[in-house]
Amino acid sequence: MTIGIAVIQALNHLFPKPQHPFNLRNDGKKTYAQWQFEMGEKTIAYFLERFHAAEMFRGKTVLDMGCGAGGKSLYYASLGAKKVVGTDIVASYRAEAEQLARQLGYRGVFSFVAGDACHLPLPDGTFDTIIMNDFMEHVSRPQAALLEAMRLLAPGGRIYLNFPPYYHPFGAHLSDAIYIPWVHLLFREQTLIEAYRDMTAHLPDGEARMALRTSVDDEGKAYFSYINRMTIRTFHTLLQELHLSPLYYREVPLRPYLAPLARSPLREMFVKMVVCVLEKPAGTEKVDVAEAKSFRASDLENAG
Repeated sequence: MTIGIAVIQALNHLFPKPQHPFNLRNDGKKTYAQWQFEMGEKTIAYFLERFHAAEMFRGKTVLDMGCGAGGKSLYYASLGAKKVVGTDIVASYRAEAEQLARQLGYRGVFSFVAGDACHLPLPDGTFDTIIMNDFMEHVSRPQAALLEAMRLLAPGGRIYLNFPPYYHPFGAHLSDAIYIPWVHLLFREQTLIEAYRDMTAHLPDGEARMALRTSVDDEGKAYFSYINRMTIRTFHTLLQELHLSPLYYREVPLRPYLAPLARSPLREMFVKMVVCVLEKPAGTEKVDVAEAKSFRASDLENAG
């Protein structure tokens, strides 16, 4: 064990263990899909400050990009959506999503599509509402994903998008095992990977967590592939490159009393959530997804 790993493990005991769906599932308290359904209102809470749930969902055809186990998709169905399609690159989530859909009586309303969010097997202009909740920080090619969403959006439809920026206290998305805020700013990636592996090795789903969080590059070196290091600055650049002007935009501070810092040059560290609503103008022609630039995680890091 390296000194860095030992320090992370020692510091970890100083911070409270946050509630995380992976741990709730292991403890037999609830499935990932059930947790998502119960948390459904929180996934749209920032939009409800400006928009009504009825205008977002009632009678709408909805796409939930990055739906995970589909629980939040089913929550949107409960708000009166005509049809909800949940899509995720992790195909193994399908069974859990469909099981909860049957239990809740939404099997005829909900369907799960496994696939790359940048190339979905769905027709142009299919959806009135597209939800990108905690999605933009994960997708490997965010610009291509935004273009794909615009292709799938019906004229007059809206994309409701929110994400925690990379320099958020838990922007590394390791809080199921590592509870230290801003840990990704304090330690090298390789140290974090080894610490995370060591701290989840005893868990029944430890190997699955590592497979979800990490990949191996051409040189055989592990890296975090679960996140793309999306920053506020990078997101603004993407919008500018795609000539997208938000209908609504807000940066939510970590705490109300930290609002001045969330507006300062250090804002990347003190913004809890970026909230953005995009609307496709009526009469918009088909978007050419082939023109999307292929972004790598290194590109995002350099841009941010």
